[in-house]
Amino acid sequence: MGREFVELFEDWAHSYDSTVVGHDEEYKEVFSGYSAILEAVASKSGKSVLEFGVGTGNLTAELLKKGKQVYGIEPSKTMREKAAEKLGNKAQISDGDFLTFPVPEGEIDTVVSTYAFHHLTDEEKEKAVGIYARLLGKGGKIVFADTMFEDQEVYEAMIEKAKKQHYLNLAADLETEYYTTHSVMRGILEKHSFTADFTQLNEFVWLIEAIKK
Repeated sequence: MGREFVELFEDWAHSYDSTVVGHDEEYKEVFSGYSAILEAVASKSGKSVLEFGVGTGNLTAELLKKGKQVYGIEPSKTMREKAAEKLGNKAQISDGDFLTFPVPEGEIDTVVSTYAFHHLTDEEKEKAVGIYARLLGKGGKIVFADTMFEDQEVYEAMIEKAKKQHYLNLAADLETEYYTTHSVMRGILEKHSFTADFTQLNEFVWLIEAIKK
């Protein structure tokens, strides 16, 4: 359920904000247009938002700037501390993950995440979407921006491209984590009564806007 990656994020917390602005050459394209990606997710969100994988609080800050009420979920203690430094007491951030988390008392109209859903296997993704389907009412949204691929062929080509560029950390990342495809995600969302649109935001990242029927 992504918990196996918590140690990685404990280590990455101190340099994460540097990575997302392009200081790591291998991941520069992964985070290309990072601010616009956060803006896109925040703009499509409703008023009461449950955010998974808060990290250092960058998306949270964008949501708050737009006047949203945010309930954040983040499994890494160090990341939660970094987010608290940035956000103060403007958002409630709790320990948890995509599958196991404290459910907010208030009504939630949108579930959001950026750069995190790929930490779940496809089976776990399906379980998570089922949880959100029960949490959201009709018209509720899932708005995720994450690395995924149009199909398996594109996915494998991207791994080979990274290797040819000698981006060995990126290639290992693509081979190790659970990046999915459009058809798999669309099938999961439709199974749980969501309609879904996919919009490409950079070479790696797609925006999913799924609306509960």
